Parts: sequence; structure tokens; C-alpha cells
Amino acid sequence: MFSADDERQSVESILGTGFYDHQLLGMGDLDSVSGPPVWWGGPLNVERLAAGSVSLVCAALDALAGAELKLASSTPSIGAAFGSSSHLRIEGQRTQGFAQYSGFYRCMDGWIRTHANYPHHERALLTALGMASGSGVEDVLRHLGAREAQERIVSAGGIAAVVRSRQQWLNSAEGSESGRGPWAQFSLREASSTSSWAYGQRTEMPLQGLKILDLTRVIAGPTASRTLAAFGAQVLRLDAPQLPELAWQHVDTGFGKRSTLLDLKSAPGQARLHELLGEADALILGYRPGALARAGLGLDELRERYPDLIVAELSAWGFEGSWAQRRGFDSIVQAATGISQACSDAGHRPGALPVQALDHATGYGLAAAVIALVRARRVQRQTGSVRFSLARTADALFAFDAPHPPVQSLGEVQLRRMSSSYGELEYVGPPFSVAGRALDFAKPPPVYGQDEPVWN
Repeated sequence: MFSADDERQSVESILGTGFYDHQLLGMGDLDSVSGPPVWWGGPLNVERLAAGSVSLVCAALDALAGAELKLASSTPSIGAAFGSSSHLRIEGQRTQGFAQYSGFYRCMDGWIRTHANYPHHERALLTALGMASGSGVEDVLRHLGAREAQERIVSAGGIAAVVRSRQQWLNSAEGSESGRGPWAQFSLREASSTSSWAYGQRTEMPLQGLKILDLTRVIAGPTASRTLAAFGAQVLRLDAPQLPELAWQHVDTGFGKRSTLLDLKSAPGQARLHELLGEADALILGYRPGALARAGLGLDELRERYPDLIVAELSAWGFEGSWAQRRGFDSIVQAATGISQACSDAGHRPGALPVQALDHATGYGLAAAVIALVRARRVQRQTGSVRFSLARTADALFAFDAPHPPVQSLGEVQLRRMSSSYGELEYVGPPFSVAGRALDFAKPPPVYGQDEPVWN
């Protein structure tokens, strides 16, 4: 796909800067993706964002293991992987997708987008609007200003964002704050130990034995850890017992992992977490900045207690500024940052990207960053952390030139089959091939929360 130098260089300058600034990757390594360059079409170059993020995973693994892996990807597999949840079938049934009260609503002076897939977010939405049930949500919002509705919902613990133009977002304080720095924001320091995990040429999978503790939800973080698991990493996903995951979402992103529940508000839960961290190679965090500081998971505390632990953090809006603590999902970030307006129906009703591209691209970026930091720990004797945000991924998307036609079909999506505790699964595999053979997940998603909080 990156046959022209300007195409490769645009990906390097927009997505790769943080990697290259710290010598975690070499310039010119992003040549592993083949296939048609434009398949979704539309006003924004979602294809370049998708292919670029996946190519970073290939480049990071090639740097770790050398050319022997012959790692590659193709745009048909990337297009399918970015829409994985829409292709997933559980016992022949499609997944739910967005819930009833997640979507665009017209207000007195514009539009907002809500996210109410989780029951507690739906309750917060209805509470904010003074409603006992969802009947009439549309009518109530039509009589509110968009910003007033947004702040009411957010103050009640719900999730919503005003649909803005790109310029409106850039002119806002929150837009200015979230757009600072490179896409992947690394912080490196000298490693303290020589006994860290190392790639072994004789292992069956390149990340075999690497221990990843996954404290993320929804799509971006779980996509990162699912990708690492596909290459052999031992991934333990940890969730709070009071906030269960949506079943179909767990299935879509749970391949190859183990799943456990742990109450981090309790002393025993915190103690067990730190036992796990003592053996972990990397921690992926998807909670709002500072939310886990009371459990000793602030970045400074982690650096002091686990000096060689790799920490990858994810947030919706960035880690500083007025919106750093605000909840957000891909669809909400699309609304706030100008994507929904750019994808609008002839400038009227707001639209959306063809897939949850901010989530997936960020997830592959996170995976690439973890792999690059694993290599740096052994080769450069450096360790550290990396931060990504969905809002910064939106900035990266806008930085690409518009896609150039023609739009080319990628053909029918090839689904794979696997038996699981949830029934027969039809699913999209990882968007990678190793030595010419398509990569697959090693095992199905586990029963949610049923594994013991221990490493294999």
C-alpha cells in the first residue's frame, strides 16, 4: 500500500514520530502492507490511519525479531479487522452494536451524541434528563441547548458531546490541550535490571512468555492486548466486579486472553494486584488519568515500585487539561473533534466513520509501542511508558490528505470458526501473516471473569 515515498513518509511523520524520536523504530520500515489503498471512501483517510497503525505493529515485531518472521499485512485483512465486531457471529447471531439511547440527538441549537451502551451510563443519561424511563428522550433534548444537554449528562456521570466542526474543536481549550505532542508519547529512562523478558528465536510465537496485565475496557485497549496475545503474549485481563463487560464486546476482544475480576477498592484486591504487577512485563491502563492512583497505580508510584515495568496508558481526551478526567468513547470523540460533521449527510444530520477507527488504530498503536518498549528494555537498556488518547488519534486522522479514488472493493470478508464457551464463533482473525501464513488466535475468549487472578 505504501508504494509511494510520500505515502510512507506521511504515515511516518503523523503516526511514527514518537517512535523515531526515541530510536524505537527506524525510518523507512513501514512497507509491510499490501493491497488496494482506498476501500471505504469518504472525506477522511481512514484507510491510511488503519494501515499505518497496523504497519507499526509489523515494524515493531520486525525490529524485535529480525526479518526471520517475514511479518506482513494486507488491506483486506485490515479492513475486516477494523470492523471485527460487526462481522462477529455468536451461534449465528449478530452482535448488538450501539444501544437504544446511544446516538445523535437534535437540540435547540445543534446536535449532541450520547453513549449509553452500558446500563450505568443509560441510567445517568435518564437521570440527567429527569426521566424514569427512556420514553421521550428525543423530545426532552430537542428543548435543550446542545452544550447545556452535554454538561447535564456529563455532570450526572453520563457520556455525551456536542457535535462540533473541526475548527470549533481546534479553537476550544480542550481541543488545544488534547492535541499537544506526538501521537505516541513516550517517556524513557534507564532500565535497572538485565533479567527482563527477551525474544527467543526458538519459541513458537515471538512474544511467548511475555506477561501483560490488561486493565482496559471496550475496544482500544482490548484490541492492543488481543494483538499481543495473538503473537504469544500471556495476557491477563482484570475487571472490576461491580461493572461487568458487555458479553459480545468481551467475546470480540477476548481471544487468546484470560479474564479475572478483582476489586481494586479493597485491601485484598490491591494486594493481589501488586503481586501480579511484580511478575508483569507490561501494564496497559485504560482508566481515566489518576483514577487508580489510590490503588498505587499512579505513574510515579509504578515507576518507583516497579522500575522495569512497561506502562502503556490510554485515555479519551488526553492526560492534561480541562477534559482529562472526562469519560469518552470513540463515537463521542468523533462528535467533539469534527469527524461527525465532516461525515455528515450533505451538511445536515451528523455522520460517523465506517468503523470505530479511532479505537482500533489506537489499539494497534498501543500494541506496537509495547513491543517497541520490550525491545528497548533489552537492546537499549531503557524502559518507560507511553500514552495515547483517542482525541490525539482524531488529530492524526485529520492530518492525512483526503483519500484518492478510485474506491476499490476488498471482496467478501473471510470469517473463521472456533468453538467456545459462548457457542460457535464466526470471527475475523488478526490482520497479520507470518512467513506467508495467516495468523490466528491461539484460543477462544474465556468465560468472562472466571479465571483466577494468577499468571499461567
